[in-house]
Amino acid sequence: VELVESGGGLVQAGGSLRLSCEASGQMFSVNEMGWYRQGPGEQRELVATIGSNGRTKYANSVKGRFTISRDANTVYLQMNSLKPEDTAVYYCNAAQRPFGFDYFGRGTQVTVSS
Repeated sequence: VELVESGGGLVQAGGSLRLSCEASGQMFSVNEMGWYRQGPGEQRELVATIGSNGRTKYANSVKGRFTISRDANTVYLQMNSLKPEDTAVYYCNAAQRPFGFDYFGRGTQVTVSS
């Protein structure tokens, strides 16, 4: 499975960005896609996931501000009301849960200025 992210950049606090992730390869076994992020000096953390049944899950810190969606093999993350603490490298994820594989893309940088 190959994942390619796009849409990152620099934005002022309160602004919006939309991340995209195009997936290719053996996607038939993937039952969950999502976004993770890693801020400076921090561990990678879950941002949002979407299952093959459409069920979504969000980190408490982004609930009400971020929306994950999927169209075939592309997953999106609409980020509104961005805060400086959202600054991180955002990684796309494709997985087979609960005990299967886990793939990550190379990441896209999101920087939110105050």
